[in-house]
Amino acid sequence: MIPLAQQNPHRRFNPLKREWVLVSPHRTQRPWQGQTETKTTEVALTYDPTCYLCPGNVRAGGVRTDKYASTYVFENDFAALKPDAPQFSSDEGSKGLLLAEGESGVCRVICFSPRHDLTLAKMSVPEIRAVVDVWSEQYAELGARDDINYVQIFENRGAMMGASNPHPHGQLWASRSIPDEVISELAGQREYLEKNHAVLLCEYQKLEESRGERVVSQNESFLAVVPFWAVWPFEVMVLPRRHVATLQAFAEKERSDFAAILHAVTATYDQVFDTPFPYSMGLHPAPCDGEEHPEWQFHAHFYPPLLRSATIRKFMVGYELLGSPQRDITPESAAETLRQASLRASTQ
Repeated sequence: MIPLAQQNPHRRFNPLKREWVLVSPHRTQRPWQGQTETKTTEVALTYDPTCYLCPGNVRAGGVRTDKYASTYVFENDFAALKPDAPQFSSDEGSKGLLLAEGESGVCRVICFSPRHDLTLAKMSVPEIRAVVDVWSEQYAELGARDDINYVQIFENRGAMMGASNPHPHGQLWASRSIPDEVISELAGQREYLEKNHAVLLCEYQKLEESRGERVVSQNESFLAVVPFWAVWPFEVMVLPRRHVATLQAFAEKERSDFAAILHAVTATYDQVFDTPFPYSMGLHPAPCDGEEHPEWQFHAHFYPPLLRSATIRKFMVGYELLGSPQRDITPESAAETLRQASLRASTQ
């Protein structure tokens, strides 16, 4: 990192989304008298009779969950999208200002394990590999439908990130439209390919690996880094070493290595503040809109909110909402913290 940037405010460009983030490393020592969170405790029960995601229990919508033994997928009882939603479009006032259109899709819940007390950090790599296989199967199935143009797979871990149930699970929202974040990343990658005749995230992965200062974990097939343009304090991006756009394009070893690096990242997180680490994690495969996407590189985002401790979080307010994203600790400092946490995780 440029020495002047270590202690002075500066901006960093995110070519993936074509936006800037303000970095203010001199603010790391400011006092905190704001809101603090309750420290998360470990879940102790392997089976919770009151949990609607545990095998054999009745869910909130009245449907009984199957007695599953590995991963388990079901239609979300309170889905944000419906496959039979009517298609319509409107422009109230005919000025292009009050636009609305119907949106259809499918929402599913993916239970990672029948055990209530597990997380990705505590699951074995083969167990996570089973989750990766399910993700790939779901993407292939839904992505083949004419009424689906994007399959967003994600996990919200921890009450701080809005998870309504501690049972290890994620979600899948497959929609007719392509979500805004994906549209933004699509445009950034397409622009880079047109200007440089190279794939943005492939070039970025090689650059980060050669420099090393933001690398958190790596294996034969993947690299996990704190992005140069990271917004969240301990944000991580997982990148393949070869150009691959979708999950089902992974080779067998790549699926296992992807499971391994997911385990490495989540286990590392839990060591940072010695607490179950909250985050939102999402996979970003290429759109399944029937178009070729040579510009797209598969990647995964981890967005954790914790800032200084297990009870102090980063808030996106004020300047972040009205101006642009801002962070205090540099990505290089965050990466070093995560590398030290990774060493502790590897000895347990």
